[in-house]
Parts: sequence; structure tokens; C-alpha cells
Amino acid sequence: MKAHPYITTLERAELARRTGTLIRIGSEYVEADGPIVGVGDYCEIEQTGRNDPIIAEVTAIEQERIRLLPFSGVRQLRLGARVSKSRHCDDIPTGAGFAGRAIDALANPLDGGRPILAEANRPRAGHMLAPLDRMVPKERLITGIRAIDALLPLGKGQRIGIFAASGVGKTSLIDQIAHQIESDRVILCLVGERGREVEKLWRTHLRERDGTRFTLVAATADESASLRVRAIDQALGLAEHWRDKGEHVLLIVDSITRVALALRELGLASGEPPTIRAFTPNVFSALPKIVERCGAVRHGGSITAIMTVLSETDDVDDPIVELMKSVLDGHIVLSRTLAEKRHFPAIDVARSVSRLASDLFSRDDESRAQKAHAALALYEEARPMIESGIYRQGNSAEIDQAIAWHPQLTAFLRQPADHLSSLDEAQTMLDAIVGGSGHA
Repeated sequence: MKAHPYITTLERAELARRTGTLIRIGSEYVEADGPIVGVGDYCEIEQTGRNDPIIAEVTAIEQERIRLLPFSGVRQLRLGARVSKSRHCDDIPTGAGFAGRAIDALANPLDGGRPILAEANRPRAGHMLAPLDRMVPKERLITGIRAIDALLPLGKGQRIGIFAASGVGKTSLIDQIAHQIESDRVILCLVGERGREVEKLWRTHLRERDGTRFTLVAATADESASLRVRAIDQALGLAEHWRDKGEHVLLIVDSITRVALALRELGLASGEPPTIRAFTPNVFSALPKIVERCGAVRHGGSITAIMTVLSETDDVDDPIVELMKSVLDGHIVLSRTLAEKRHFPAIDVARSVSRLASDLFSRDDESRAQKAHAALALYEEARPMIESGIYRQGNSAEIDQAIAWHPQLTAFLRQPADHLSSLDEAQTMLDAIVGGSGHA
């Protein structure tokens, strides 16, 4: 016989609140002898002389102690302080009230507006989709950027990375994409960014345009690793909430590298061993889960994810870059060499790829794109001979063709940040350069 709802509620009720006390305070983490919690749970630690407790994340559990990483440092904490499990922070608040708002990792307003009333709460880990509930993106997303639409097409529900070093136009590119892609919602998640940049992006770019479509989630560089990781959880929770309502959500994460750095801090605090480039094992298990929470749902909404990945040089060889390349549906590489020539967007087409191009392109689109890709790659391969004067015209018909097309292709790939190029315009321009059999 099924239990009465009151009986079920009573069985789940926490009639006695379990607590513990601080027994060790380190420079970044603390240890306590209780309460009974799990890794990833949040606890409240009382502060000396203040009524508001400090929130801390549980990072490791031993037989007689737990290790916690406080959100706001350890300066106000004292040995013997009471530690209790938090009742308010475990889940992710979601709802329509977050549309058009700027919030922190704990869903508190950053824009000076009223506190936001959540419609529902979702678990931090989200709901992983079954493989057969996913759908391969078939509907093209038009970004208004010729280099992407004509050569590196995006689909609704695709997960793609923008790989770039600093100072090559990454922020301008994602801002342009955010405002030119058609979507029901845009969630911009800034992790580890400077506070000045967060304020500038919100006031100058997002708030002045279609503000109700945008939501900003930010955890700045001076905040704890737990809050920086929580920011991506909050952004994903909102995206999943709107996707489950059948909406198309554009999620932009800037940057996934700083998420990895925050995860590394949590891993080191929990005692995990550092591996390649000092990244701990939890980094390599968490990032694929973040990516897999995005995508298109069969008979439902979709989350198109654009995640920026910071690379130290144009040589894309660090472990986070390689990991993200393996789990994403494509990558766009920005080149410092092009940026130094004031070629924007500084997309290195030869090193970029969309894994869904064959599903999104028509036969004519694919033919044009293949010709352009081949010509750009061949020119780069022959560039040393061309610029040194070793190459002589007539030695290779393919190289001669690549040289002839190169000025026009370069002009085609250059585009002002405030210019929206339609798909027809991009197709017509590319067709005039490389030729084709018409449009789809």
C-alpha cells in the first residue's frame, strides 16, 4: 500500500540538525569533525561576531573529518566554530524571473534590481540526456559572419569551441555572435573574468540591446574556486530549464579554461594528485559532463553552446585544448598572426572545423567550401616559397589558382564587427570567387 504523502514528508524531514566544529584552518581550506555530508554539498560556518554564516563546499571526506573550501576565505573563521549543512544552496534556482538579469553564481542580482523569485529548483548535476534522446542538429544557425556561415556552418544544438590566445578579438567575436544568432534565450556565463569587463559587457553591450533575451551569470577572478565552478552550474541549470520548455538557448561560456583552473583548485584542495600541467583528474571528468549537458533534444528544445578556450600560443597543444577538441562538435581557431595584420575576425579557417558541415551544407555549399578550404590550405603550405620568391608561376596549376584566389578570399573573410552578412550574400560572394553551380 502506498504511504500517505504526510508520512513520506515526515520521513524526509530533518527534525534534528546535525552539526560539527572547525578543527583546522588552512590558508585556503578548513577541516571540521562534522556534519554528515557528501562531496559537493554545501555547509554553513558561523563567523565570529556576525549573524550571517560563510558558505563552504565540501571537497573531501575522511572517517573523522571533512575538508571544506569557503566561498569568501578563512579570515573571519575561528577554531571551534559551528559547521552545519546548508539548506539553501544545494539546488540551482531557475525561472522566467532570470530573463534580462545579471546574477552571480548564487543567483543574487548583480544589476541592482530586486531579488529574483525562482519558479523551480534543479539539481546542480542536471539531468543527463540518454544518448537516443539526443538529436543531431539539422537546422542551420546563421551567425551573420561570412567566414562561419559559408565555411564553418553551425547547427541548432551544436557545441563548438573558440580557441584563442589573449588579444585576438575573442570577446568581440562572441559578442557579435550573441547578438546576430536567432535564439529564444542567450545566457552569457563569465568565469574568472575581471570585474571591469563584466560591468562593461553588461552595461555597454547586453543591456542596451534586447535585454530581456539575455541573462548574464558571472563569477569574477577574485572569487573562490567553488563560486567559479558554481557559475557554470547556474548557467547550465537556467539553460536546461528553458530547453525543457521547448526553447532554443544560446549558451556562451567565457572561458572553459578558467572553469578548468577552478576545478584544479578544488581537486588540489581535496588531495587529488596533479597530473599533466598540474591538472587534477577531476578536471578531465567534469568538462565532458558540462559539454554533454548541452545539445538538441528530440521533440524538444536545444542548447547551442559556444565555449571559449584560452591557448597560450597559436600552437594548440595544451591538455584542455586537446580535451575540448575531442568532446566538442567543432572548433574555431583565432590566429594572432591575422589579428596583428588587423584581419578581423581573425579566424584561421584552415585550422578550424565544423563536424556537422556535411549535415548542414547543401551539395553546392559543400563544393564551394571545399574549394575555398583547399585553396587557403595550399596557399599557407606554399607561403614560404611564394614570399621568398622561390616559387615560379606555372610550376603548379593548383598553387597558381590558390595565389589567384587568395586576395579575394582574404577580403571575403574580413568583416567589420558591426556588419551583418546574410547567408545569400555570403554564398554569392564566395561563388563569385571560387565558382559553383548555383545555390541550394
